[in-house]
Amino acid sequence: MSCNCNTREVASPLLPYIATVNKIIEETPTIKTFQVTFDEPGILENFGNKPGQCAMLSILGVGEGMISITSSPTRKGMLEFTIAKVGRLTSVIHELEVGDKMAIRGPYGNHFPFEEMKGKNCLFVAGGVGLAPLRSLIDYVLDNRDDYGRVDIVYGARCYDMLCFKYDLFDRWPKIKDTHVHVTLDREDPKWDGRVGFITLDWLQEICPSVENTVPVTCGPPIMIKLQLENFKKMGFKPEEIITTLEMNMRCGVGKCGRCNIGEKYICVDGPVFNAAQIQKLPPEY
Repeated sequence: MSCNCNTREVASPLLPYIATVNKIIEETPTIKTFQVTFDEPGILENFGNKPGQCAMLSILGVGEGMISITSSPTRKGMLEFTIAKVGRLTSVIHELEVGDKMAIRGPYGNHFPFEEMKGKNCLFVAGGVGLAPLRSLIDYVLDNRDDYGRVDIVYGARCYDMLCFKYDLFDRWPKIKDTHVHVTLDREDPKWDGRVGFITLDWLQEICPSVENTVPVTCGPPIMIKLQLENFKKMGFKPEEIITTLEMNMRCGVGKCGRCNIGEKYICVDGPVFNAAQIQKLPPEY
């Protein structure tokens, strides 16, 4: 008889587990990345998150909120969450220090089609903190590099100090074979001598002159997602080939509370990952 006392399975996505903050990275003045591990042995190994999924983070006496899992499941031994300071819960989380506790339940939602993307080129387009959910997929692809074609990562932010994951953008990712990082700022910045301007159709066509055997994936502010979905269509991608992930006000995570529904679709259950053909069928609420 084998002992399974250190390999406990995650019993329910509604059951929170205590986790400890092991590392904090200050990405921007208002965005931090928290690296955490579960206190109970076996929970992390059986958490089963896939690129693009979310988890519910909670602080006792404060509340809970749905946050995208920033790390790829290929990065073992920890989970990462990149969190913008935008409200009461996230403000309290931003005050946490290494060694402090939070509770985590999940994972929730669907995931990026990483299996269907194998053998294809990947065009990732992100803005601001929208790079956080895409990072889970980018690192999955790069950690399984031989399974995928050319990788282009296109990223924009308002200014240099608002760039997230500078250590990935300027150090780690460009060193990986056939991986090309393109960064732009919305405006001139004394700390920046690179490209200035929005992510435009012309620029995307320079980076990706042929759409053949390529999968475009985008995430960012809602207005940016809408613009990039249109850009991708003008480049020649079919709606069902265009992938995005929607960030809505998800509350319960299991499609019961009705806080994140668009029409008959619940972002927490049917999403957060959709293709453009699916989005075209949604009511114009997003």
